[in-house]
Amino acid sequence: MSTKKNFLGARTEFDTGSGKATMYRLDVLEKEGLTVLNKLPFSIKILLEAVLREYDDYVVSGDDIKKLAAYDAYKISDDEIPFKPARVVLQDFTGVPAVVDLASLRTAMAKAGGDPQKINPLVPVDLVIDHSVQVDMFGQEFAFMFNAEKEFERNRERYEFLRWGQKAFKNFSVVPPARGIVHQVNLEYLAKGVWTRTENGETIVYPDSLVGTDSHTTMINGLGILGWGVGGIEAEAVMLGQPVYMLIPQVVGFKVTGKLREGVTATDLTLTITQMLRKKGVVGKFVEFYGDGLSSMTLPDRATIANMAPEYGATVGFFPIDTESLRYMRRTGRDEKLVQMVERYTKEQGLFRTDETTDPIFSDTLHLDLGEVETSLAGPKRPQDRVLMRELKQSFNESLKSDNPTSGFALPPEKLANTGTYKNGQDVEMEHGDVVIAAITSCTNTSNPSVMLGAGIVAKKANERGLKVPPYVKTSLAPGSRVVTSYLDEAGLTEELNKLGFNLVGYGCTTCIGNSGPLPDPVEKAIAEGELIVAGRNHGISG
Repeated sequence: MSTKKNFLGARTEFDTGSGKATMYRLDVLEKEGLTVLNKLPFSIKILLEAVLREYDDYVVSGDDIKKLAAYDAYKISDDEIPFKPARVVLQDFTGVPAVVDLASLRTAMAKAGGDPQKINPLVPVDLVIDHSVQVDMFGQEFAFMFNAEKEFERNRERYEFLRWGQKAFKNFSVVPPARGIVHQVNLEYLAKGVWTRTENGETIVYPDSLVGTDSHTTMINGLGILGWGVGGIEAEAVMLGQPVYMLIPQVVGFKVTGKLREGVTATDLTLTITQMLRKKGVVGKFVEFYGDGLSSMTLPDRATIANMAPEYGATVGFFPIDTESLRYMRRTGRDEKLVQMVERYTKEQGLFRTDETTDPIFSDTLHLDLGEVETSLAGPKRPQDRVLMRELKQSFNESLKSDNPTSGFALPPEKLANTGTYKNGQDVEMEHGDVVIAAITSCTNTSNPSVMLGAGIVAKKANERGLKVPPYVKTSLAPGSRVVTSYLDEAGLTEELNKLGFNLVGYGCTTCIGNSGPLPDPVEKAIAEGELIVAGRNHGISG
């Protein structure tokens, strides 16, 4: 392993609030005339700290530091830099092959006469099991237990292997099944804001950052932690101490002002932002949010927006650390010493945002007044296609007739009034546009207490008015973590959801990744009979 070097004396002592540590100061670069820190986007400063800290004049060169320090927001760069994230997050679908590869390396080491115990991840790796649960049973009190038992039956060998891996490898931990969705677990539990490691007897403090083997890894940017999804090979390389090589990105600034009107949710805001950024074109770019509107935006709202970066095409949608970030860390039980260290470190490094912070120079900018956001939903075929709630009926009727491949179904006139009959002890007529899967789930939405509590309150009001869910609708509740069920229980809303059939079915990625389980046979027959266009996904995606 190459030896780290102290570029321009950037390595200095740092008071964490509970002891002495070492940090790599960015302002050293400014003093040497290599950069102007307050003009750099926060996300670029995090990349800059990483190359400064990892400088060894072998993998990371002095030129890498200088190129990034001289960041030109308006230049489309062909310069590549090595980025070594602090950690790696895996989910079980993509994570199991990575652990298999580590095990294979140990086997190869043993065959070569070496010590297989030397094969370990060099950075912390967390694998969250969340992609294997299916909704086999729903709408019943014991649905969660039944689905969990089925999950273990189907995946016993995989889970036993991961259990072995957790015991065998250093720097590798597994979050068991039925605990939550990887991105929510990362947000609530795994993320630290700043990371520490021991190096030559010194405690080094540096920004938390990561790559993950899931596209929605970007959710963590809502907490001011830089991270995005990568392929399995890239993740394994990082696990073994290698960098991710990336072109210096352009950063699009997204300014938010004002505050959301009553009744408008984070989901409405996210769909609006997604539509705006899709129109702008941000593929391969960072998006960084700024403006005084951030101060009215809760951390869960930010996480919802950051989660959708793959849908708006950006590498990340980044929110700098600020007072709300610290507040969230305290609310989710982080140690107070850690929170104080995060505050001290980010303020010392110029990584802490306030309403008085000078706006960085961005490659391009957009502006949104939060007060102008309206209630909306996504679809019918793509999550970036936003439909205002007040235009829903008209929009759907037009989509049935439209031959536009991205938004229409091209039904001939004689099929527009088609119906099918659901037969299961009672005959119920179904038509185009009926909802057949109603899933309260997804890492995007179940991270947000206001949205989840809103769902519970809607259920309560529906019960008070005697409303019933049609028998052909497959209902499910699959929260992002157990915290969600805890506050729904405490608010007395779990029972209200249960009455409508939204019983807990599991903790994990269910409907979003096609694990909603099969539709009941009578529903499938009715759909086939009428050749119906129905709503059966929670993603605004056709299929």
